[in-house]
Order: sequence, then structure tokens, then C-alpha cells
Amino acid sequence: MSDNPLLVLRERISALDLKLLALLAERRELAVDVAKAKQLHHRPIRDKERERDLLDALITAAKPYDLDGFYITRLFQLIIEDSVLTQQALLQHQLNQTALHSARIAFLGPKGSYSHLAARQYAARHFEQLIECGCQKFQDILTQVETGQADYAVLPIENTSSGSINDVYDLLQHTSLSIVGEITNPIDHCVLVATETDLSQIETVYSHPQPFQQCSQFINRFPHWKIEYCESTAAAMEKVAQINSPTAAALGSEAGGALYNLQVLEHNLANQQQNITRFIVLARKAIDVSDQIPAKTTLIMATGQQSGALVEALLVLREQGIIMTKLESRPINGNPWEEMFYIDVQANLRSEPMHKALADLTLMTRSLKVLGCYPSENVVPVNPS
Repeated sequence: MSDNPLLVLRERISALDLKLLALLAERRELAVDVAKAKQLHHRPIRDKERERDLLDALITAAKPYDLDGFYITRLFQLIIEDSVLTQQALLQHQLNQTALHSARIAFLGPKGSYSHLAARQYAARHFEQLIECGCQKFQDILTQVETGQADYAVLPIENTSSGSINDVYDLLQHTSLSIVGEITNPIDHCVLVATETDLSQIETVYSHPQPFQQCSQFINRFPHWKIEYCESTAAAMEKVAQINSPTAAALGSEAGGALYNLQVLEHNLANQQQNITRFIVLARKAIDVSDQIPAKTTLIMATGQQSGALVEALLVLREQGIIMTKLESRPINGNPWEEMFYIDVQANLRSEPMHKALADLTLMTRSLKVLGCYPSENVVPVNPS
């Protein structure tokens, strides 16, 4: 036994952590069994009343251990989210008979980019092995899947700070791929450096245009910084690691920076405290979504130029009780002053209201295309009573 009391305590904590990991794995296995039971009896995956009752009971049970309710709520909201997503993935695999043990996923940038981290997150829940395919441009990502060189494409579509990513929306007009999934990730932009330095010594900052836009208020505090755009945050981190100078820094994630042995000089740089990026996952074949889980459908349509055409189209959704969560317009190349509209709705493509809405929209729009129906991965946490 060590003579260092701090080391002894840390060893005890590490031993407890290993036990916690085993218990979390056991709980996830039980969640899979729960999903099978729900599938047998055709019950929804989410039971928000049960989740709230569970949190209330856990908060009460934690009081004798002097564990506060806020801590218990945060911890078990994350555990519940994992349980819900695990159950959803099981139902989807069985419904679509997907049995890929490995998947080749195309994403923007080399290792360490936000898209790379999103691809890893998606693969962790759906496949045993990820074969990484980093690309330099959004179009290259789609081409990899369209030509069969990759199975899935991961593309960022919108961010809470900088808004929609127009380049991606424009590409969706022309691809034959279908949206089959989404990933929603909190983004913590950091100033990353390769050697000991401070903010006053930095002269050049490298990153993708999006982080610069999302962190503009922080960047404006240092007018002497020279801004250098890169194809991805990972490319920026790789460049800073190669330069290895106290005057060079990159904007990127802490996890990505660790892959290049970069240190965090400053973090939480975004203009908005909650900086979240939504990614979409595309494949060559569309999927079905179980009616036991919440689904999203993404449409693209062009209305006529007559007054009120868009409003009439949106009223069709309202009449069917379909909730719209996103409306984005983009110009149609070669057709001045005409626009294509992208719409996200909370609805399953196989549902009767969606069938009726699509039938009506087909008659009243110049063009209509379903880009995909996919499980909603945004598990809004339930709060205790």
C-alpha cells in the first residue's frame, strides 16, 4: 500500500468508478430488454410520466446520502437520454433489418473536427466499428456516398449561434441521398495552442469560417489577430501543431485538440452560451421509422410565385395537425427571385396525416421532394415534479 494518502484515496475512487461502469452497462442491457417488451406490446419508447416519477423517487432516495436534487437530476437525465436513444436504435435496426457491423462514414475534415466527433457519436450507437473517411469539402462528402465509397455522410446543417449552413442546404437540392438520422451536439469552441503562451502573444488564429462567426464577440476583443480560414477545425489544429509557435492558435474542440497534443488556453467562446450544432446523416437508401418513436420528416418544395402560395402550403400542414420545426428558403439557381423551401416537421412519413398532407402539397406546389424521414434524436429532458 502506498504511503501517499492522496494516492490511496484516488485508487479507491478509481475502483468505485469501475464498479459504476459495470452498473451502467448492466442498466443499458436492461434498457434493451425494456425496448423488446415495448416492441412486443407496441408501446411508445418514451414514457415521460414514468421518467418524472423515477426522478422524484431518486431525489427522495438520495437525501439520506446528502446528494442534492440538482446533481441527481442532471446525472439521471443523461442516463435516461442514453436509455431512450439505445431503445430507439434497437427498434430501428430491427425495422430496417440493418446488420452492418462496420460502417464507412464520410465527414468534413481530418480527425478531430466537429464533424468527425459527430460521426463517431453516431457510429457508437449504431455500429461496432467506424471506418473513417475525412473529406475536404461538403460536396466531397456526398460524392463519397453517392458513388458507394462510403455508407453514410455526416453534414452540419444548422447552429444556434450562426444559423443555417447555406452551403449544405444548397447541396441537398441536387443529391439523390436520403436523410436517415440526426445528431445534436453542444459545441464548446476553445483557443488551442501547441506551446506555452498567452492571448496577448497570439498573432494568427486558424479555423473553419463557422467558429469565427460563432465566436465573433470574443474574436473582436483582439483586433491585432490575423484570421486564417481552413477547410475544417481539424485542419486548423493540425496546422497549429505543425507550426508549434506561441504566436499561432486554432479555434476548435478540446477533444479534437487532444488528438494533436494541443492545450486549451480559453474555452466557452461562443456568442451564445448554448452553442449547439445539428448534423444530419445521409445514406443511399431511405429508412422507415417505427411509430413507437418520435420522427422528423424533411421536405423540399417550390411554390408558385402567386401571392400567398407559401402560406397556403403551410396551412396544409396545420390542418393535419403537423408541427413545423424549421423553415428555410434558398434561391433557385438560374431562376432569379424564385426560392426553394426546406421544411422540417415532427411527423412520421408513414402516418395518415403525413400522407394526406403530401397528397395536397403535390397538387399545389411546382415541385415537392421528401429528403428523408428519420428518428428525432433530440431527447428533451423531463424535470422532476
